[in-house]
Amino acid sequence: MTNEAERQSLAQKTGLLPEEILRVEEALGRPPNETELALFSVLWSEHCCYKNSKRELRKLPTQGPGVLIQAGEENAGALDIGDGWAVVFKIESHNHPSAVEPFQGAATGVGGILRDIYTMGARPICFLDSLRLGEIRGGSSAARNNRRLLRGIVGGIAHYGNCVGIPTVGGELAFDSSYDGNPLVNVFCAGVVRHDHLQKGAAAGVGNPVFVAGSLTGRDGLKGAAFASRLLGADAREDRPAVQVGDPFMGKILMEACLELFAQKGVVIGVQDMGAAGIGCSTSETAARGEAGMEIDLDQVPLRERGMDAADILLSESQERMLLILQKGREAEAETVFAKWGVPLRQIGHVSEGGLLRYRKNGKVAVDLPARLLTEDAPVYEREAKIATASSQALPAKPPLTLAECRSPWTTLAGLPSLASKEWVWRQYDWMVGIGTVMGPGRADAAVLRVSLEGRTKYLAATVDGNSRYAALDPRSGGRAA
Repeated sequence: MTNEAERQSLAQKTGLLPEEILRVEEALGRPPNETELALFSVLWSEHCCYKNSKRELRKLPTQGPGVLIQAGEENAGALDIGDGWAVVFKIESHNHPSAVEPFQGAATGVGGILRDIYTMGARPICFLDSLRLGEIRGGSSAARNNRRLLRGIVGGIAHYGNCVGIPTVGGELAFDSSYDGNPLVNVFCAGVVRHDHLQKGAAAGVGNPVFVAGSLTGRDGLKGAAFASRLLGADAREDRPAVQVGDPFMGKILMEACLELFAQKGVVIGVQDMGAAGIGCSTSETAARGEAGMEIDLDQVPLRERGMDAADILLSESQERMLLILQKGREAEAETVFAKWGVPLRQIGHVSEGGLLRYRKNGKVAVDLPARLLTEDAPVYEREAKIATASSQALPAKPPLTLAECRSPWTTLAGLPSLASKEWVWRQYDWMVGIGTVMGPGRADAAVLRVSLEGRTKYLAATVDGNSRYAALDPRSGGRAA
């Protein structure tokens, strides 16, 4: 076991707490090696395991008569919409990457949420976005930077959504100086699927082959999840290597290949997209959900760069990649589908029993860990809550304004970026692609989509809303209002 001084040193290098390193050592009965420690540093980050927020998130209502898959059970939630069909949806943030590299940060946020939806077997039908940025008016350096971020973020969302042919049908955009240099970028995606075609992200069946599909693996996005879990500093631009780079054209054909394969019943046993922590996260999550283990040969992973070690391969966040667990003996069916779409597909291992993850590199075991220790057994904390600043105090009551007093404030309010028309934003989005948009952005409080489902037509309304000021003054009331 390491001593306290050694754990303090490792904590500085990895971002883990010294007591978390001790927890790993006690669970394993030995100190983790360098590659194993790198895995824990990412999979035990807030971005991956929600160790600081999970207790609060569990308070949200997640059950109901129409709920098919609850929040946190799979890659996205699912609700029954009748006639054997379900709507699958999720919203996810990509804040830190968008602050450092706004175009790619926002674009890969769209790509990531897209994969979460079709990983469930659903065909995506729309995107929405919820954006918060700092003040954009004036000539200050902060305002100029916020305008740069706004152009990049909107451009990235438009680029990815337009290229994959899925409409961005609505959203919200607000500005406040509290977001200077630290934007909030949330992207929502919804899709539809038959109940009996829902896919699961669990490994099962000892001996079933494990495949990686999609883009080649490179060093882009290394430890991006750990980066997304820490505070942004003045040197944030130095974190550009932690920002992933998206390829919407590969994203499109990967989606089509996966959906075609899912339609062939019994071929796919489990599926997981590769987002945060890449192969390391996707293999550990699917193994833990299925109470299984995996034997993975990292030398079989198709690489884009030379000289990548085991940690690089496991933690790479190269985009447009999927992990597929197939039924043994039906590999040829998958290979035929992916060859048709021109998407790389390679077997990298197989499902094993015992719940252990073994990753080999150059014929040697690089990692030997229980899957649950990386995922379900990650620490969960109950943090002390307090009012952050004096500005969060309740505002004093004021008497109602007269009509005369309203005239000047009205013209002022009409000129605020948060209240002004957002047409400049949504005109960059192809919100009519797919010919299912009945009510698009800027026309009502919600978008309306027409979905044709095997001879039946259904209409779905979608919106995303929140009031940042309410949430700042009273988080509980702000959350309730949203």
